[in-house]
Amino acid sequence: MRALGRFAPNAGTIGMRALGDRFVALLLSLGLIAALVTSARAGPYEDALLRFTADSFGETIEGINGVVASGNPLAATVVGALQGGRLLFSAQSKRVFIKDPSDRLIDAATGQPVAGSAPADLAPVRLNNRLRGIVQAALGSLTLMAPDPAKRLEAARAVFKSRDANALPALDQAIAKETDSRVKQALIEARAAVVLYLDSASEADKIEAVAVIRQRGDQEALGLLSGLPASASPAVKKAAADAITSIQNSLVVWTALQNTWYGLSLGSVLLLAAIGLAITFGVMGVINMAHGEMVMLGAYTTFVVQEVIRTRNPALFDYSLAIAIPLAFLVAGFVGILIERGIIRFLYGRPLETLLATWGLSLILQQAVRTTFGPTNKDVGNPSWMSGSFDLGQITITYNRLWIIVFTLLIFVGLLGLLRFTRLGLEMRAVTQNRAMAASMGIKTSRIDALTFGLGSGIAGLAGVALSQIDNVSPNLGQGYIIDSFLVVVFGGVGNLWGTLVGAFTLGIANKFLEPFAGAVLAKIAILVLIILFIQKRPRGLFALKGRAVEA
Repeated sequence: MRALGRFAPNAGTIGMRALGDRFVALLLSLGLIAALVTSARAGPYEDALLRFTADSFGETIEGINGVVASGNPLAATVVGALQGGRLLFSAQSKRVFIKDPSDRLIDAATGQPVAGSAPADLAPVRLNNRLRGIVQAALGSLTLMAPDPAKRLEAARAVFKSRDANALPALDQAIAKETDSRVKQALIEARAAVVLYLDSASEADKIEAVAVIRQRGDQEALGLLSGLPASASPAVKKAAADAITSIQNSLVVWTALQNTWYGLSLGSVLLLAAIGLAITFGVMGVINMAHGEMVMLGAYTTFVVQEVIRTRNPALFDYSLAIAIPLAFLVAGFVGILIERGIIRFLYGRPLETLLATWGLSLILQQAVRTTFGPTNKDVGNPSWMSGSFDLGQITITYNRLWIIVFTLLIFVGLLGLLRFTRLGLEMRAVTQNRAMAASMGIKTSRIDALTFGLGSGIAGLAGVALSQIDNVSPNLGQGYIIDSFLVVVFGGVGNLWGTLVGAFTLGIANKFLEPFAGAVLAKIAILVLIILFIQKRPRGLFALKGRAVEA
Protein backbone atom coordinates (compact mmCIF):
# COMPACT_ATOMS: atom_id res chain seq x y z
CA MET A 1 0.00 0.00 0.00
CA ARG A 2 2.85 2.29 0.89
CA ALA A 3 4.36 1.56 -2.52
CA LEU A 4 1.12 2.22 -4.22
CA GLY A 5 0.74 5.42 -2.25
CA ARG A 6 4.11 6.52 -3.45
CA PHE A 7 3.19 6.05 -7.04
CA ALA A 8 -0.41 7.33 -6.87
CA PRO A 9 0.32 11.09 -6.99
CA ASN A 10 2.62 10.65 -9.95
CA ALA A 11 0.01 8.66 -11.87
CA GLY A 12 -2.67 11.30 -11.12
CA THR A 13 -0.37 14.06 -12.22
CA ILE A 14 0.37 12.26 -15.46
CA GLY A 15 -3.38 11.67 -16.06
CA MET A 16 -4.23 15.32 -15.44
CA ARG A 17 -1.51 16.46 -17.78
CA ALA A 18 -2.76 14.15 -20.50
CA LEU A 19 -6.30 15.39 -19.98
CA GLY A 20 -5.12 19.01 -20.08
CA ASP A 21 -3.20 18.41 -23.28
CA ARG A 22 -6.28 16.90 -24.86
CA PHE A 23 -8.45 19.83 -23.71
CA VAL A 24 -6.00 22.34 -25.14
CA ALA A 25 -5.94 20.41 -28.41
CA LEU A 26 -9.73 20.39 -28.45
CA LEU A 27 -9.87 24.14 -27.87
CA LEU A 28 -7.34 24.71 -30.62
CA SER A 29 -9.39 22.55 -32.96
CA LEU A 30 -12.58 24.41 -32.13
CA GLY A 31 -10.81 27.73 -32.63
CA LEU A 32 -9.50 26.55 -35.97
CA ILE A 33 -12.97 25.42 -37.03
CA ALA A 34 -14.48 28.72 -35.91
CA ALA A 35 -11.82 30.60 -37.80
CA LEU A 36 -12.48 28.51 -40.87
CA VAL A 37 -16.25 29.13 -40.56
CA THR A 38 -15.68 32.82 -40.05
CA SER A 39 -13.35 33.03 -43.00
CA ALA A 40 -15.85 31.06 -45.11
CA ARG A 41 -18.67 33.39 -44.14
CA ALA A 42 -16.65 36.54 -44.71
CA GLY A 43 -17.10 38.04 -48.18
CA PRO A 44 -18.18 41.16 -50.10
CA TYR A 45 -21.74 40.93 -48.76
CA GLU A 46 -20.64 40.54 -45.13
CA ASP A 47 -18.05 43.30 -45.51
CA ALA A 48 -20.76 45.59 -46.92
CA LEU A 49 -23.05 44.82 -43.97
CA LEU A 50 -20.25 45.72 -41.59
CA ARG A 51 -20.22 49.27 -42.97
CA PHE A 52 -23.79 49.84 -41.74
CA THR A 53 -22.58 49.48 -38.15
CA ALA A 54 -20.33 52.56 -38.46
CA ASP A 55 -23.36 54.89 -38.15
CA SER A 56 -21.92 57.16 -40.85
CA PHE A 57 -23.73 58.40 -43.96
CA GLY A 58 -20.60 57.89 -46.05
CA GLU A 59 -20.13 54.34 -44.79
CA THR A 60 -23.83 53.63 -45.36
CA ILE A 61 -23.46 54.65 -49.01
CA GLU A 62 -20.53 52.26 -49.37
CA GLY A 63 -22.59 49.59 -47.63
CA ILE A 64 -25.49 50.05 -50.07
CA ASN A 65 -23.20 49.86 -53.08
CA GLY A 66 -21.43 46.81 -51.67
CA VAL A 67 -24.69 44.97 -50.92
CA VAL A 68 -26.00 45.68 -54.42
CA ALA A 69 -22.73 44.61 -56.09
CA SER A 70 -22.47 41.40 -54.03
CA GLY A 71 -25.30 39.65 -55.84
CA ASN A 72 -26.44 38.08 -52.55
CA PRO A 73 -30.09 36.89 -52.57
CA LEU A 74 -30.71 38.95 -49.41
CA ALA A 75 -29.53 42.20 -51.01
CA ALA A 76 -32.99 43.38 -52.08
CA THR A 77 -34.40 42.55 -48.63
CA VAL A 78 -31.67 44.53 -46.89
CA VAL A 79 -32.05 47.62 -49.10
CA GLY A 80 -35.84 47.44 -48.84
CA ALA A 81 -35.57 47.26 -45.04
CA LEU A 82 -33.23 50.27 -45.10
CA GLN A 83 -35.77 52.24 -47.14
CA GLY A 84 -38.56 51.29 -44.72
CA GLY A 85 -36.55 52.15 -41.58
CA ARG A 86 -36.39 48.46 -40.59
CA LEU A 87 -32.63 47.91 -40.88
CA LEU A 88 -31.00 47.87 -37.42
CA PHE A 89 -27.42 47.48 -36.26
CA SER A 90 -25.52 46.71 -33.09
CA ALA A 91 -22.31 48.71 -32.80
CA GLN A 92 -21.04 46.49 -29.99
CA SER A 93 -21.44 43.13 -31.75
CA LYS A 94 -20.94 44.56 -35.26
CA ARG A 95 -24.05 42.82 -36.59
CA VAL A 96 -26.92 43.99 -38.76
CA PHE A 97 -30.55 42.92 -38.34
CA ILE A 98 -33.78 43.21 -40.32
CA LYS A 99 -37.06 43.78 -38.53
CA ASP A 100 -39.86 42.05 -40.43
CA PRO A 101 -43.51 43.31 -40.40
CA SER A 102 -44.24 41.14 -37.36
CA ASP A 103 -41.36 42.83 -35.43
CA ARG A 104 -39.27 39.66 -35.55
CA LEU A 105 -35.51 40.16 -35.83
CA ILE A 106 -33.68 38.47 -38.70
CA ASP A 107 -29.92 38.24 -39.03
CA ALA A 108 -29.08 40.18 -42.21
CA ALA A 109 -25.99 38.02 -42.82
CA THR A 110 -27.79 34.65 -42.79
CA GLY A 111 -31.46 35.51 -43.28
CA GLN A 112 -32.33 33.39 -40.22
CA PRO A 113 -34.43 34.57 -37.25
CA VAL A 114 -32.44 35.68 -34.23
CA ALA A 115 -32.62 33.24 -31.32
CA GLY A 116 -32.65 34.62 -27.81
CA SER A 117 -32.71 38.23 -26.74
CA ALA A 118 -31.78 41.06 -29.08
CA PRO A 119 -28.63 43.15 -28.45
CA ALA A 120 -29.25 46.00 -26.05
CA ASP A 121 -27.69 48.67 -28.26
CA LEU A 122 -29.87 48.12 -31.38
CA ALA A 123 -30.42 51.30 -33.42
CA PRO A 124 -31.84 51.97 -36.90
CA VAL A 125 -29.48 52.79 -39.76
CA ARG A 126 -29.98 56.50 -40.41
CA LEU A 127 -30.96 58.04 -43.77
CA ASN A 128 -30.84 61.54 -45.21
CA ASN A 129 -32.31 62.94 -48.43
CA ARG A 130 -29.26 61.98 -50.49
CA LEU A 131 -29.29 58.46 -49.12
CA ARG A 132 -33.01 58.06 -49.88
CA GLY A 133 -32.30 58.77 -53.54
CA ILE A 134 -29.43 56.26 -53.52
CA VAL A 135 -31.63 53.65 -51.86
CA GLN A 136 -34.36 54.20 -54.48
CA ALA A 137 -31.83 53.77 -57.27
CA ALA A 138 -30.35 50.68 -55.60
CA LEU A 139 -33.78 49.07 -55.36
CA GLY A 140 -34.29 49.83 -59.02
CA SER A 141 -31.02 48.11 -59.87
CA LEU A 142 -31.88 45.06 -57.77
CA THR A 143 -35.31 44.59 -59.38
CA LEU A 144 -34.07 44.92 -62.96
CA MET A 145 -33.88 41.13 -63.11
CA ALA A 146 -37.12 40.42 -61.24
CA PRO A 147 -39.36 37.65 -62.65
CA ASP A 148 -42.36 40.00 -62.89
CA PRO A 149 -42.23 42.21 -66.04
CA ALA A 150 -44.17 44.96 -64.24
CA LYS A 151 -41.49 45.15 -61.55
CA ARG A 152 -38.74 45.23 -64.15
CA LEU A 153 -40.52 48.05 -65.95
CA GLU A 154 -40.92 49.99 -62.71
CA ALA A 155 -37.25 49.44 -61.90
CA ALA A 156 -36.17 50.68 -65.32
CA ARG A 157 -38.24 53.83 -64.86
CA ALA A 158 -36.72 54.38 -61.42
CA VAL A 159 -33.21 54.15 -62.85
CA PHE A 160 -34.16 56.54 -65.68
CA LYS A 161 -35.14 59.13 -63.08
CA SER A 162 -32.20 58.56 -60.72
CA ARG A 163 -29.48 58.18 -63.43
CA ASP A 164 -27.46 56.11 -60.94
CA ALA A 165 -24.14 55.14 -62.51
CA ASN A 166 -23.88 52.09 -60.21
CA ALA A 167 -26.84 50.56 -62.05
CA LEU A 168 -25.04 50.47 -65.41
CA PRO A 169 -23.67 46.89 -65.11
CA ALA A 170 -27.09 45.63 -64.01
CA LEU A 171 -28.72 47.48 -66.92
CA ASP A 172 -26.39 45.89 -69.46
CA GLN A 173 -27.07 42.46 -68.02
CA ALA A 174 -30.84 43.06 -67.96
CA ILE A 175 -30.93 44.37 -71.55
CA ALA A 176 -29.10 41.27 -72.79
CA LYS A 177 -31.62 38.94 -71.13
CA GLU A 178 -34.87 40.92 -71.59
CA THR A 179 -37.51 39.38 -73.87
CA ASP A 180 -40.41 41.80 -73.28
CA SER A 181 -40.15 44.56 -75.93
CA ARG A 182 -41.77 47.23 -73.76
CA VAL A 183 -39.50 46.52 -70.79
CA LYS A 184 -36.44 46.29 -73.03
CA GLN A 185 -37.14 49.74 -74.48
CA ALA A 186 -37.48 51.15 -70.96
CA LEU A 187 -34.16 49.54 -70.00
CA ILE A 188 -32.44 51.01 -73.08
CA GLU A 189 -33.83 54.45 -72.22
CA ALA A 190 -32.65 54.09 -68.61
CA ARG A 191 -29.18 53.16 -69.82
CA ALA A 192 -29.14 56.18 -72.14
CA ALA A 193 -30.07 58.45 -69.22
CA VAL A 194 -27.18 57.06 -67.15
CA VAL A 195 -24.65 57.30 -70.00
CA LEU A 196 -25.68 60.87 -70.87
CA TYR A 197 -24.62 62.12 -67.41
CA LEU A 198 -21.65 59.76 -66.99
CA ASP A 199 -18.35 61.66 -67.06
CA SER A 200 -16.37 58.65 -68.24
CA ALA A 201 -18.67 57.95 -71.23
CA SER A 202 -17.34 58.74 -74.68
CA GLU A 203 -18.77 61.49 -76.88
CA ALA A 204 -20.11 58.92 -79.37
CA ASP A 205 -21.92 57.04 -76.60
CA LYS A 206 -23.46 60.27 -75.33
CA ILE A 207 -24.67 61.28 -78.80
CA GLU A 208 -26.19 57.83 -79.19
CA ALA A 209 -27.87 58.27 -75.79
CA VAL A 210 -29.32 61.61 -76.95
CA ALA A 211 -30.85 59.82 -79.96
CA VAL A 212 -32.50 57.23 -77.69
CA ILE A 213 -33.91 59.89 -75.38
CA ARG A 214 -35.07 61.93 -78.37
CA GLN A 215 -37.04 58.94 -79.57
CA ARG A 216 -38.78 58.76 -76.17
CA GLY A 217 -40.09 62.29 -76.79
CA ASP A 218 -41.96 63.10 -73.56
CA GLN A 219 -41.62 65.77 -70.88
CA GLU A 220 -39.17 63.67 -68.85
CA ALA A 221 -36.94 63.32 -71.91
CA LEU A 222 -37.16 67.07 -72.46
CA GLY A 223 -36.14 67.75 -68.86
CA LEU A 224 -33.27 65.27 -69.09
CA LEU A 225 -31.85 66.88 -72.22
CA SER A 226 -32.38 70.42 -70.90
CA GLY A 227 -30.37 69.68 -67.76
CA LEU A 228 -27.13 68.64 -69.44
CA PRO A 229 -24.06 69.74 -67.48
CA ALA A 230 -22.01 72.64 -68.81
CA SER A 231 -19.01 70.33 -69.21
CA ALA A 232 -20.69 68.44 -72.08
CA SER A 233 -18.90 68.64 -75.41
CA PRO A 234 -20.17 70.98 -78.17
CA ALA A 235 -21.22 68.01 -80.32
CA VAL A 236 -23.30 66.55 -77.49
CA LYS A 237 -24.85 69.95 -76.75
CA LYS A 238 -25.76 70.43 -80.41
CA ALA A 239 -27.35 66.97 -80.61
CA ALA A 240 -29.26 67.72 -77.41
CA ALA A 241 -30.46 71.11 -78.73
CA ASP A 242 -31.71 69.50 -81.95
CA ALA A 243 -33.46 66.81 -79.93
CA ILE A 244 -35.08 69.42 -77.66
CA THR A 245 -36.48 71.30 -80.67
CA SER A 246 -37.82 68.09 -82.17
CA ILE A 247 -39.44 67.00 -78.89
CA GLN A 248 -41.02 70.41 -78.35
CA ASN A 249 -42.57 70.36 -81.82
CA SER A 250 -43.82 66.84 -81.23
CA LEU A 251 -45.26 67.77 -77.84
CA VAL A 252 -47.25 70.62 -79.42
CA VAL A 253 -49.00 68.07 -81.62
CA TRP A 254 -49.51 65.63 -78.74
CA THR A 255 -50.87 68.43 -76.53
CA ALA A 256 -53.40 69.29 -79.22
CA LEU A 257 -54.40 65.64 -79.45
CA GLN A 258 -54.65 65.42 -75.65
CA ASN A 259 -56.92 68.50 -75.58
CA THR A 260 -59.00 66.97 -78.35
CA TRP A 261 -59.39 63.81 -76.28
CA TYR A 262 -60.39 65.87 -73.23
CA GLY A 263 -62.84 67.76 -75.44
CA LEU A 264 -64.38 64.52 -76.73
CA SER A 265 -64.66 63.32 -73.15
CA LEU A 266 -66.37 66.54 -72.06
CA GLY A 267 -68.52 66.50 -75.21
CA SER A 268 -69.74 62.98 -74.44
CA VAL A 269 -70.82 64.13 -70.98
CA LEU A 270 -72.62 67.14 -72.49
CA LEU A 271 -74.27 64.92 -75.10
CA LEU A 272 -75.48 62.49 -72.43
CA ALA A 273 -76.98 65.33 -70.42
CA ALA A 274 -78.48 67.10 -73.46
CA ILE A 275 -79.79 64.27 -75.62
CA GLY A 276 -82.86 63.72 -73.46
CA LEU A 277 -83.49 67.45 -73.38
CA ALA A 278 -83.23 67.57 -77.17
CA ILE A 279 -86.13 65.12 -77.42
CA THR A 280 -88.27 66.86 -74.81
CA PHE A 281 -87.56 70.38 -76.02
CA GLY A 282 -87.65 69.49 -79.70
CA VAL A 283 -90.87 67.45 -79.78
CA MET A 284 -92.85 69.22 -77.10
CA GLY A 285 -91.37 72.72 -76.98
CA VAL A 286 -91.20 72.44 -73.18
CA ILE A 287 -88.43 74.28 -71.32
CA ASN A 288 -87.87 71.67 -68.61
CA MET A 289 -85.73 73.14 -65.83
CA ALA A 290 -86.09 69.89 -63.87
CA HIS A 291 -84.17 67.94 -66.51
CA GLY A 292 -81.00 68.08 -64.39
CA GLU A 293 -82.86 66.38 -61.55
CA MET A 294 -83.59 63.42 -63.85
CA VAL A 295 -79.82 63.11 -64.24
CA MET A 296 -79.51 63.25 -60.45
CA LEU A 297 -82.11 60.50 -59.99
CA GLY A 298 -80.14 58.24 -62.33
CA ALA A 299 -76.96 58.84 -60.32
CA TYR A 300 -78.70 58.10 -57.01
CA THR A 301 -80.22 54.95 -58.49
CA THR A 302 -76.67 53.81 -59.24
CA PHE A 303 -75.67 54.62 -55.66
CA VAL A 304 -78.56 52.59 -54.22
CA VAL A 305 -77.76 49.62 -56.48
CA GLN A 306 -74.12 49.65 -55.37
CA GLU A 307 -75.07 49.92 -51.71
CA VAL A 308 -77.37 46.90 -51.98
CA ILE A 309 -74.67 44.92 -53.78
CA ARG A 310 -72.02 45.90 -51.22
CA THR A 311 -74.18 44.65 -48.33
CA ARG A 312 -75.80 41.62 -49.99
CA ASN A 313 -73.38 40.25 -52.57
CA PRO A 314 -70.05 42.13 -53.02
CA ALA A 315 -68.98 39.67 -55.72
CA LEU A 316 -71.48 41.32 -58.09
CA PHE A 317 -69.90 44.77 -57.77
CA ASP A 318 -68.37 44.65 -61.25
CA TYR A 319 -71.89 44.16 -62.62
CA SER A 320 -73.39 47.05 -60.66
CA LEU A 321 -73.54 49.43 -63.63
CA ALA A 322 -75.15 46.80 -65.86
CA ILE A 323 -77.85 46.41 -63.20
CA ALA A 324 -78.17 50.17 -62.61
CA ILE A 325 -78.61 51.15 -66.30
CA PRO A 326 -82.11 49.71 -66.86
CA LEU A 327 -83.22 50.66 -63.34
CA ALA A 328 -82.07 54.27 -63.76
CA PHE A 329 -83.89 54.50 -67.10
CA LEU A 330 -87.11 53.16 -65.58
CA VAL A 331 -86.95 55.33 -62.43
CA ALA A 332 -86.19 58.58 -64.26
CA GLY A 333 -88.60 57.74 -67.11
CA PHE A 334 -91.43 56.97 -64.68
CA VAL A 335 -90.85 60.23 -62.79
CA GLY A 336 -90.79 62.07 -66.14
CA ILE A 337 -94.17 60.60 -67.16
CA LEU A 338 -95.62 61.60 -63.78
CA ILE A 339 -94.33 65.15 -64.27
CA GLU A 340 -95.82 65.39 -67.75
CA ARG A 341 -99.18 63.95 -66.72
CA GLY A 342 -99.35 65.88 -63.45
CA ILE A 343 -97.97 69.31 -64.40
CA ILE A 344 -96.73 69.85 -67.95
CA ARG A 345 -99.89 68.87 -69.86
CA PHE A 346 -101.85 71.66 -68.17
CA LEU A 347 -99.28 74.27 -69.23
CA TYR A 348 -98.81 73.67 -72.98
CA GLY A 349 -98.57 76.94 -74.87
CA ARG A 350 -97.55 78.81 -71.72
CA PRO A 351 -93.74 78.67 -71.75
CA LEU A 352 -93.17 81.09 -68.85
CA GLU A 353 -95.47 79.16 -66.51
CA THR A 354 -93.85 75.88 -67.64
CA LEU A 355 -90.37 77.25 -66.91
CA LEU A 356 -91.37 78.45 -63.44
CA ALA A 357 -93.23 75.23 -62.62
CA THR A 358 -90.35 72.96 -63.63
CA TRP A 359 -87.85 75.19 -61.82
CA GLY A 360 -89.92 74.89 -58.63
CA LEU A 361 -90.20 71.15 -59.21
CA SER A 362 -86.40 70.89 -59.48
CA LEU A 363 -86.06 72.50 -56.03
CA ILE A 364 -88.62 70.07 -54.60
CA LEU A 365 -86.79 67.06 -56.05
CA GLN A 366 -83.45 68.32 -54.75
CA GLN A 367 -84.84 68.75 -51.26
CA ALA A 368 -86.52 65.35 -51.36
CA VAL A 369 -83.22 63.66 -52.25
CA ARG A 370 -81.37 65.76 -49.67
CA THR A 371 -83.84 64.67 -46.98
CA THR A 372 -83.69 61.00 -48.01
CA PHE A 373 -79.95 60.55 -48.60
CA GLY A 374 -78.43 63.53 -46.81
CA PRO A 375 -76.66 66.61 -48.20
CA THR A 376 -73.18 65.10 -48.48
CA ASN A 377 -71.62 63.51 -51.55
CA LYS A 378 -72.18 59.79 -51.95
CA ASP A 379 -69.50 57.29 -52.83
CA VAL A 380 -70.13 55.56 -56.15
CA GLY A 381 -67.23 53.30 -57.04
CA ASN A 382 -65.74 52.36 -60.39
CA PRO A 383 -65.93 48.69 -61.39
CA SER A 384 -62.55 47.12 -62.06
CA TRP A 385 -63.03 47.32 -65.85
CA MET A 386 -63.52 51.11 -65.59
CA SER A 387 -60.52 51.75 -63.35
CA GLY A 388 -57.03 52.77 -64.40
CA SER A 389 -55.63 54.25 -67.58
CA PHE A 390 -53.28 53.52 -70.46
CA ASP A 391 -50.95 55.56 -72.64
CA LEU A 392 -51.43 55.99 -76.37
CA GLY A 393 -48.31 57.73 -77.57
CA GLN A 394 -48.07 60.78 -75.30
CA ILE A 395 -51.81 60.73 -74.53
CA THR A 396 -53.14 59.34 -71.26
CA ILE A 397 -56.57 57.75 -71.66
CA THR A 398 -58.61 56.77 -68.61
CA TYR A 399 -60.86 53.76 -68.93
CA ASN A 400 -63.88 55.43 -67.28
CA ARG A 401 -63.89 58.29 -69.81
CA LEU A 402 -63.38 55.88 -72.69
CA TRP A 403 -66.31 53.72 -71.62
CA ILE A 404 -68.50 56.80 -71.16
CA ILE A 405 -67.80 57.85 -74.76
CA VAL A 406 -68.68 54.34 -75.97
CA PHE A 407 -71.81 54.32 -73.79
CA THR A 408 -72.88 57.72 -75.13
CA LEU A 409 -72.47 56.67 -78.75
CA LEU A 410 -74.42 53.46 -78.10
CA ILE A 411 -77.29 55.46 -76.62
CA PHE A 412 -77.19 57.85 -79.56
CA VAL A 413 -77.27 55.02 -82.12
CA GLY A 414 -80.02 53.23 -80.18
CA LEU A 415 -82.11 56.41 -80.07
CA LEU A 416 -81.67 56.96 -83.81
CA GLY A 417 -82.80 53.39 -84.41
CA LEU A 418 -85.84 53.85 -82.17
CA LEU A 419 -86.88 57.05 -83.98
CA ARG A 420 -86.37 55.53 -87.44
CA PHE A 421 -87.52 51.93 -87.17
CA THR A 422 -90.27 51.83 -84.51
CA ARG A 423 -93.88 52.97 -84.52
CA LEU A 424 -93.24 55.18 -81.51
CA GLY A 425 -90.38 56.86 -83.34
CA LEU A 426 -92.51 57.40 -86.45
CA GLU A 427 -95.26 59.01 -84.40
CA MET A 428 -92.78 61.16 -82.51
CA ARG A 429 -91.31 62.44 -85.79
CA ALA A 430 -94.79 63.11 -87.13
CA VAL A 431 -95.72 65.16 -84.06
CA THR A 432 -92.41 67.01 -84.28
CA GLN A 433 -92.95 68.02 -87.90
CA ASN A 434 -96.68 68.85 -87.75
CA ARG A 435 -98.65 68.25 -84.57
CA ALA A 436 -102.03 69.22 -86.05
CA MET A 437 -101.63 66.96 -89.08
CA ALA A 438 -100.44 64.07 -86.86
CA ALA A 439 -103.53 64.47 -84.68
CA SER A 440 -105.79 64.50 -87.73
CA MET A 441 -104.20 61.18 -88.84
CA GLY A 442 -105.32 59.51 -85.61
CA ILE A 443 -102.10 59.81 -83.57
CA LYS A 444 -102.83 60.43 -79.90
CA THR A 445 -100.58 63.38 -79.38
CA SER A 446 -101.16 63.45 -75.62
CA ARG A 447 -99.90 59.84 -75.37
CA ILE A 448 -96.88 60.70 -77.52
CA ASP A 449 -96.19 63.70 -75.30
CA ALA A 450 -96.14 61.54 -72.17
CA LEU A 451 -93.98 58.82 -73.74
CA THR A 452 -91.64 61.40 -75.25
CA PHE A 453 -91.20 63.15 -71.91
CA GLY A 454 -90.62 59.78 -70.25
CA LEU A 455 -88.08 58.79 -72.91
CA GLY A 456 -86.16 62.05 -72.55
CA SER A 457 -86.18 61.74 -68.75
CA GLY A 458 -85.09 58.09 -68.94
CA ILE A 459 -82.11 58.99 -71.12
CA ALA A 460 -81.24 61.70 -68.58
CA GLY A 461 -81.27 58.93 -65.96
CA LEU A 462 -78.77 56.99 -68.08
CA ALA A 463 -76.62 60.12 -68.16
CA GLY A 464 -76.71 60.07 -64.35
CA VAL A 465 -75.32 56.50 -64.34
CA ALA A 466 -72.37 57.62 -66.46
CA LEU A 467 -71.80 60.86 -64.56
CA SER A 468 -71.71 58.98 -61.25
CA GLN A 469 -68.39 57.50 -62.41
CA ILE A 470 -66.64 60.85 -62.96
CA ASP A 471 -68.49 63.39 -60.81
CA ASN A 472 -69.69 63.81 -57.24
CA VAL A 473 -73.12 62.31 -56.61
CA SER A 474 -75.00 64.96 -54.65
CA PRO A 475 -78.43 66.66 -54.73
CA ASN A 476 -76.89 69.44 -56.85
CA LEU A 477 -75.44 67.12 -59.51
CA GLY A 478 -77.93 68.06 -62.24
CA GLN A 479 -77.59 71.81 -61.74
CA GLY A 480 -74.08 71.75 -63.14
CA TYR A 481 -75.27 70.45 -66.50
CA ILE A 482 -78.68 72.02 -67.16
CA ILE A 483 -77.38 75.29 -68.64
CA ASP A 484 -74.76 73.50 -70.76
CA SER A 485 -77.47 71.12 -71.98
CA PHE A 486 -79.64 74.00 -73.19
CA LEU A 487 -76.61 75.57 -74.89
CA VAL A 488 -75.89 72.31 -76.73
CA VAL A 489 -79.50 71.89 -77.86
CA VAL A 490 -79.89 75.47 -79.06
CA PHE A 491 -76.49 75.51 -80.77
CA GLY A 492 -77.03 72.19 -82.55
CA GLY A 493 -80.61 72.82 -83.59
CA VAL A 494 -83.72 72.30 -81.48
CA GLY A 495 -85.04 68.76 -81.83
CA ASN A 496 -82.24 67.54 -84.14
CA LEU A 497 -80.21 64.68 -82.69
CA TRP A 498 -77.35 65.02 -85.16
CA GLY A 499 -77.17 68.70 -84.30
CA THR A 500 -77.03 67.80 -80.61
CA LEU A 501 -74.17 65.37 -81.29
CA VAL A 502 -72.14 67.88 -83.31
CA GLY A 503 -72.95 70.71 -80.90
CA ALA A 504 -71.90 68.73 -77.81
CA PHE A 505 -68.54 67.65 -79.21
CA THR A 506 -67.86 71.06 -80.77
CA LEU A 507 -68.48 72.88 -77.50
CA GLY A 508 -66.52 70.30 -75.51
CA ILE A 509 -63.44 70.53 -77.74
CA ALA A 510 -63.62 74.34 -78.01
CA ASN A 511 -63.86 74.61 -74.23
CA LYS A 512 -60.78 72.44 -73.66
CA PHE A 513 -58.71 74.38 -76.19
CA LEU A 514 -59.66 77.70 -74.58
CA GLU A 515 -59.06 76.63 -70.96
CA PRO A 516 -55.21 76.66 -71.10
CA PHE A 517 -55.26 80.27 -72.30
CA ALA A 518 -58.26 81.78 -70.51
CA GLY A 519 -58.96 79.51 -67.55
CA ALA A 520 -62.07 77.44 -66.89
CA VAL A 521 -64.42 80.33 -66.00
CA LEU A 522 -63.39 82.69 -68.80
CA ALA A 523 -63.50 79.79 -71.27
CA LYS A 524 -67.15 79.14 -70.39
CA ILE A 525 -67.95 82.84 -70.72
CA ALA A 526 -66.22 82.98 -74.10
CA ILE A 527 -68.18 79.93 -75.30
CA LEU A 528 -71.44 81.53 -74.16
CA VAL A 529 -70.65 84.78 -75.98
CA LEU A 530 -69.74 82.88 -79.16
CA ILE A 531 -73.01 80.93 -79.04
CA ILE A 532 -75.01 84.14 -78.58
CA LEU A 533 -73.29 85.65 -81.62
CA PHE A 534 -73.89 82.46 -83.59
CA ILE A 535 -77.59 82.38 -82.69
CA GLN A 536 -77.91 85.94 -83.98
CA LYS A 537 -76.91 84.67 -87.42
CA ARG A 538 -78.59 81.25 -87.28
CA PRO A 539 -81.54 81.34 -84.87
CA ARG A 540 -82.42 77.68 -85.57
CA GLY A 541 -78.92 76.39 -84.80
CA LEU A 542 -76.55 74.31 -86.88
CA PHE A 543 -79.17 71.85 -88.17
CA ALA A 544 -82.69 73.29 -88.33
CA LEU A 545 -85.68 70.94 -88.45
CA LYS A 546 -87.78 70.81 -91.60
CA GLY A 547 -91.60 70.76 -91.56
CA ARG A 548 -94.67 72.87 -92.09
CA ALA A 549 -95.18 73.53 -88.40
CA VAL A 550 -91.56 74.52 -87.92
CA GLU A 551 -91.53 76.75 -90.99
CA ALA A 552 -94.76 78.40 -89.93
